[in-house]
Amino acid sequence: MTTMNAAVVEAQGQLVVKAIARPTIGDYQCLCETLYGSVCTGTDKHLINADPPFCHWIKLPAILGHESVGRIVELGPKVRHLKLGDRITRVGAPGGDGIAAAWGGFAEYTVATDWQAMADDGIDRRQWAGHMVNQVLPESVSAAAGTMFITWRETLSYCTRQGIAAGASVLVIGSGANGLAMAQHARNLGATSCVMIGSPNREETGRRAGATDYVHYRAEDARQQALAAHPTGFDFAIDVIGTGPTADLAHSCVAADCMLAIYGMDRIAEIALKPNASFGTFTLYRGGYSEAEAHATVCEMVADGRLDHRIWLDEDAAFALADIHQAFAAIDARTQVKPLIRIGGE
Repeated sequence: MTTMNAAVVEAQGQLVVKAIARPTIGDYQCLCETLYGSVCTGTDKHLINADPPFCHWIKLPAILGHESVGRIVELGPKVRHLKLGDRITRVGAPGGDGIAAAWGGFAEYTVATDWQAMADDGIDRRQWAGHMVNQVLPESVSAAAGTMFITWRETLSYCTRQGIAAGASVLVIGSGANGLAMAQHARNLGATSCVMIGSPNREETGRRAGATDYVHYRAEDARQQALAAHPTGFDFAIDVIGTGPTADLAHSCVAADCMLAIYGMDRIAEIALKPNASFGTFTLYRGGYSEAEAHATVCEMVADGRLDHRIWLDEDAAFALADIHQAFAAIDARTQVKPLIRIGGE
């Protein structure tokens, strides 16, 4: 059996790097040498800790990682739209031998799918739609920077589907990777103001991402500070964290006839909106997102400098796969926004 190293959540709170079987590929699949992955502070930590609702979706043990980029080294016989050497976003190892996949991106070898060929051949959409996240990374973008495409695509789709556009006022609660992305997208979409409520040590980063005002979440008058420029509320209020208090805060700041969005899932089960907290009737956004629909736009924004991976990533401080625990320690210490995991060579 040919093996590879992968980061596996063996049980609640237990992340190990161990040798497992290298994936084999099917007709429409490609084997990829994984180049880089980046850590998702929310999803990855929730999976390691087996927090709900994640523990209901993923069975342990499972290979971690959903923000990885891989280079194609082998093609299945029916692959037509991808070629050797292409670098593909959102690759993952499928698991096997009793090990599941928590998307499986933190592995030395991963799999991408030629979903376009499957569609061309008339295969049921349900079998390939989930693989539309496998997109070719532009040659001008480094594999390390390419790990940001997952965050950027997801959050851009989320913002555009809400209708954020020129002249909008936006409140973002949360200063992690997704909150920073929401702020940068809001400004790129034409929002004239974007107030961020976040951690004190993220203010400079938040402003680099596009926040026009920044409020420390521990401030007793955080709501009043946030509303200073918009006393009757914001056109769009986005809770990127997803807890009872943060949802309440976002709810209390959305203007009448405008949009409240609860994106985060930290403690989503405890959220219960209070009818009298808002300025008036509002819309609760439940439209989700689609990474695939935002890929081309993200490519354009990266090419013209509207998205800058350096706000999130430190390419000079990447961790080896064997040292992935140090990456999670960097998150806990808040010394990095999204630690990079170097898995293979460029």
